[in-house]
Amino acid sequence: MLSRAYTKSRKSIKEGEQSKSGSIHDYEDCLVGFNGDLPLISCGSGTNRGVRMTMKEVLRSSVGVMGESRLGLTDKVVLLKGDMFAVKRFRKLRVRRSEFGKRVERLAHFSTLCEYLVPITAYLYARRIKFVLCDYYPMGSLADLLAGGRRLGHTALNWKQRLKILLDIARAISFIHTECPPNERNMQMNVHGNIKPSNVMINIDFSARLSDHGFTQLAKHIEVSDVQCQQKPPPLLENFYSEDLSQKSDIFNFGLVIIDVVAGSRFPAGFRKRSLDEIKEGAIGHCFEFAVEGRERRRALQVLDIALACTNPLPEARPSIQQILLSLGNACHN
Repeated sequence: MLSRAYTKSRKSIKEGEQSKSGSIHDYEDCLVGFNGDLPLISCGSGTNRGVRMTMKEVLRSSVGVMGESRLGLTDKVVLLKGDMFAVKRFRKLRVRRSEFGKRVERLAHFSTLCEYLVPITAYLYARRIKFVLCDYYPMGSLADLLAGGRRLGHTALNWKQRLKILLDIARAISFIHTECPPNERNMQMNVHGNIKPSNVMINIDFSARLSDHGFTQLAKHIEVSDVQCQQKPPPLLENFYSEDLSQKSDIFNFGLVIIDVVAGSRFPAGFRKRSLDEIKEGAIGHCFEFAVEGRERRRALQVLDIALACTNPLPEARPSIQQILLSLGNACHN
């Protein structure tokens, strides 16, 4: 929970592991600002844009960790009035305080211009905690849906829902790559930098929104153990995601997302060395995680073809996001 951010860590007897305990109430002397608290800075966006909050209120309203990555943790926050948010708490920033606020506000501005991006509502920079507040989505992330279905051994999403989600992600990437400026005050706005299933949020109508745009330019990647990470891609894909900050890396990672959505861990090993013809003649019929026959099977193969193009080892050979959108559109109608 978020209250852990204000607990003093101590060295464990075993192998120097860190243990965190206690409540936010035990460390209120750490809170700074007016009357021992600190107001969040509103970005004027999101579904609850009029809600005013303080650091103490947010920390005490945390109900649990939703996810964890090398950038930080994501907590669910439920305020007394019932408003719900997702808090993205960073492990280690790569920018100073003044630059952090400027970058978050720029990212928040662009998040309001695209319906396929998760809006940033507010942010906070304090001595021992730095986070941004985003809209909360009850359906969770794409990673949640896929992992839940796989654990239960049934299909969580049908083919139409999966294709719609992929189209929405592509539209979000298209906005970032084509509508955001390439460089704005030392920040590369036209690159996402961290496209993966856990950063795709799902609405109740199974539409999708892409989160964490630009967050890799706010915080550093910190090595964490597999035990700590609650969400990760299937074993086949987890070591392939690129951390390079470029549009071609965004395309590569989107290709991995497509593979995860369409085939998941059942996809044949060595996927980058196979042609679509080889896959068609091999195990592809046993690869899909959902029931698909006839026309839909042909469309699914078209989408896998897009994924193979996106994950081409040569960055210059990968398609642009506009070409991908066109191909996905054709897959919807062919």
